[in-house]
Amino acid sequence: MAAPSLMVTRELARLGGNVRAWRKIGGLTAELAADRAGVSRDTLRAIESGRSVSSENLLAVLRAVGILASVVDASDPINSEFGARNLGRASVQRVRMSTPKASS
Repeated sequence: MAAPSLMVTRELARLGGNVRAWRKIGGLTAELAADRAGVSRDTLRAIESGRSVSSENLLAVLRAVGILASVVDASDPINSEFGARNLGRASVQRVRMSTPKASS
């Protein structure tokens, strides 16, 4: 697997910090949050530190700290002007690159 880009690395760290903040706002210890999520404390520490983990573990922790629905809702295309305006494109079976037509 290729190393994540700098942007992805930064956003993982930002997301991890947000998860940590939500855990603390909810009054959850790391041990309790990990237990509720069904993950190890090491996995929770990895998420909060911005390291890569499985999608399932990340979603389980988001659920445990109470923000899973908000994160999933934020990814819904209908919740953005661009997504709502272009929603018809979501029903196509395959996205193809358009090729420029040769001029006569």
